[in-house]
Amino acid sequence: MQQSDPNQDRRRQRRPFLVSYGIVILIMLLLNAFLFPSILKSQIHEVDYGTFLKMLEENRLKIVQLEDEQIYFIDNEDDVYQTNVIPQDYAIVERLDKAGVSFGRVYRQQGILEYLLTNWILPFLPLILLATWFSRRVTKQMMGEGGMNAMMFGGKSGAKEYVVDDKTGIHFSDVAGQEEAKESLKEIVEFLHDPKKYEEIGAKMPKGALLVGPPGTGKTLLARAVAGEAEVPFFSIAGSEFVEMFVGMGASKVRDLFKQAGEKAPCIVFIDEIDTIGKKRDSGSGIGGNDEREQTLNQLLTEMDGFDATKGVVILAATNRPETLDPALLRPGRFDRRVPVELPDLAGREAILKLHGRKVKLDSGCDFNVVARMTPGASGAELANIVNEAALGAVRHGRSVVTQPDLQEAVDTILAGAQKKNAILSEKEKCIVAYHEVGHALVAALQHHSAPVQKITIVPRTSGALGFTMQVEDGDHALLSKEELLDKIATFTGGRAAEELVFGSVTTGASNDIEQATKLARAMVTRYGMSEDFDMVALETVNGAYLGGDSSLACSETTAAAVDAKVVELVKAQHAKAYALLSENRRKLDEISKYLYERETITGQEFMEILDRKDA
Repeated sequence: MQQSDPNQDRRRQRRPFLVSYGIVILIMLLLNAFLFPSILKSQIHEVDYGTFLKMLEENRLKIVQLEDEQIYFIDNEDDVYQTNVIPQDYAIVERLDKAGVSFGRVYRQQGILEYLLTNWILPFLPLILLATWFSRRVTKQMMGEGGMNAMMFGGKSGAKEYVVDDKTGIHFSDVAGQEEAKESLKEIVEFLHDPKKYEEIGAKMPKGALLVGPPGTGKTLLARAVAGEAEVPFFSIAGSEFVEMFVGMGASKVRDLFKQAGEKAPCIVFIDEIDTIGKKRDSGSGIGGNDEREQTLNQLLTEMDGFDATKGVVILAATNRPETLDPALLRPGRFDRRVPVELPDLAGREAILKLHGRKVKLDSGCDFNVVARMTPGASGAELANIVNEAALGAVRHGRSVVTQPDLQEAVDTILAGAQKKNAILSEKEKCIVAYHEVGHALVAALQHHSAPVQKITIVPRTSGALGFTMQVEDGDHALLSKEELLDKIATFTGGRAAEELVFGSVTTGASNDIEQATKLARAMVTRYGMSEDFDMVALETVNGAYLGGDSSLACSETTAAAVDAKVVELVKAQHAKAYALLSENRRKLDEISKYLYERETITGQEFMEILDRKDA
C-alpha cells in the first residue's frame, strides 16, 4: 500500500486555514469601505463656534483645519478641538490669516481597518508572537519529542534501551560484595535462559523483584548484571520520569513501556527509585485522591497483572524507602521477591576495593584489608570513590603507582575532608586540640570494649574538624553489648574531659562528640531496651532506615521527660568515668599530647608504644 507524503498532508491541512484568513480580511475591507467610514479618537474636545472665535481673539490657536461641517484646531497647549456647528462665516479665512494661524491637517478620519491596525493589532502583535513562541517551547519540553502528538495520542515512555553483548555487558563478576543478592537473582537469569525447565515442573517465575537497600550499594548495577548474564535487552527508566504535569501522561508512559517490553521479550525492565510513583495511596490527596501519581501507579499495577510472565519479561525495581510503597505493589503476582542489597561487610568491602583496584596501577605493598577495616559502614560507591581519590592523590604527589599511604589518605579525605593547607591554629589552640584528641584515644585504650586506635591527627580538615582520632575494629560486629555502647559514650566524652582536666575550661571543639554521645545514649534507652527504668519498651520509631534513620519519640510528654533525664544520667556517668581515667593517667596524657603536638599526626602503633612504655 502506498504511503502518503507527510509534507503534502500538512499542506492540505493548512489550506482551510488560509481560506478562512482570506475571508476574514475581505469582510474587514468591506466593512471599512461601506459600513464604518470613520472612528474618531476620544482625545478630541468638542466646543461650540463661539468658543472657537474667543480662542481666536485671544491668540490661542496654532493650527486650523477647515472642513465642510466642522472645524478642527490645535491650541497653544497642543490640545485638539472640534466645533459641533459651523455658521456661515465667509470672513473666517481672512480672520484666521490675519491672526497668523497656520492652516494644516489636524485630524484625519480613520477607517475600521486602520483603527484596528494602529490601536489593537500592531501594539499587541509582539506580545502575541512572544506568548505563542513561549507556549510552544514549554509545551515541547513538557511533552517530549512527541510534541502535541504526545498530548493527543499518548506519551512515549522515554526508557533507555541497552542492547547487551559480551563486550559491553555487565556480569555478576563485575559486582562484588553482594553475594546473597546475586544468589537471589541467579534464578531469574536461569529462567530467562531455559524457561521450559520451570514450565515442566509447573513453577512460575516471579513477575518482579524489588531491590532494597541504602544509596550506593549497587542496585542499578545488579539489575544490569542480570541483563548481562541473561544476554537480553535491558530497559531502564527512573520513577520520576513517569511524573508529568498533565494528568494521564504518566499512565500513557507506563503503557508504552510495557508495549516496548512485550515487543522485545525476553527482556528486563528496570524502574529506579520506584517509590516516586509507588507511594501508598491516600484518598485525601489531590482532587478526590485521583491525582497524576495515583493514575500512574494504577496503570503500573494493571500492566503487571496483564502481562504473561512466561514470555520472559522480568520487572526489576529499586528503592531505598520500601516502607513508603503501596501494599498492592508488593503483593504476590507483582513484586513477588524482595532482594536486600545491604552495605557490604568486611569481606565484601575488601572484594569491592580489589575489584576497583584492578582499574588503577597499585604498588605491591597495598593492603586492601586494612582499608576495608578502616571503612565500616561504607557503601560500594564510597569505596570506589576511595580508590579513585587514592589514584588522584598519587598523581598529585608525582607517583606512577598508588601506594598504601595514598589509600589511607583517601580514607581520611572521604571521612573527614581534605587537609586545609591554609588553616593556621594558634599555639594554644593547637595544644588544646592535641590534648582533646589524645583524650579520646587514651580513654578508648584504657577500656576493655573499645576498638584499637589506628591514627591520631591534629591537621585541620575541610569538613570543619580540627583533628580526629580513628579507631579500627578487628572485624565486623553484628551485635553490640551494653558495656561496649557505654565505652563508646565514654570515648566520645574523653576529649572534653581532657580539656577540663588540663586547662580547667571547655571549648566548642566537642560539639560533634556531644551529638554522637547523646544520640547513642538515647538509642540505648528508647530503642535497645538497655535501661532498667523502661525495660523492653519501645519508646521511639525509626523512619527511613536506609536513609539515615530519622527517629521520633512515640510516648507521652511525661515519659519523654523521663527519657531525657535518663539520657542525661547516662552521659554524665560516662563523662565522669572518662575524667577519672585521664586523671589517673595524667602523666601519659601529657607525654602523648606533647608528642602529637610536635608531629601533628601519629599512628596507633606509636600511640601504644608510648602508652605501654614504663616510666623511668
